[in-house]
Amino acid sequence: MKALTVDPDKCVGCRLCELSCSLKNSGEFNPAKARVHVMGFDEFFTLPLMCFQCERPYCMEVCPAGAIVKDKEGGLVSVIKEKCVGCKMCTLACPFGSIVFSDEEKTVVKCELCDGNPECAQFCPTGAIEFKEADTAMIYKQRALADKLKGIYQGI
Repeated sequence: MKALTVDPDKCVGCRLCELSCSLKNSGEFNPAKARVHVMGFDEFFTLPLMCFQCERPYCMEVCPAGAIVKDKEGGLVSVIKEKCVGCKMCTLACPFGSIVFSDEEKTVVKCELCDGNPECAQFCPTGAIEFKEADTAMIYKQRALADKLKGIYQGI
């Protein structure tokens, strides 16, 4: 199984991930329409955040319409747009703010790994974002990062 990995030590805040993602998903260079967002926590620390395809997706658990599903084989959490009723419960449940409501599409949108070839990883010039085989050590490292981020978000 492959997963997106983020190395905050390599991120320089260039935001090419946002531009490539928005072009792929909306057909225009508009970071507001990207499924990845670079967060600046201070002047020296930036971090790209996208859906981490959670093992236990809270967004899926709270969806009353069953519009969010998780592929058991690959672990991809995706939105069945035809089922989405626009209640936005999932946006409240995501601890990373990685699922948002699109006024344009009238449904929620999130990273769905660009059909197995994520643009953000392809265009990241420093290798801060990679799409690679997930091993146990990497998964634990990602969970540790997620726990750190939860602590930062709760402190804001």
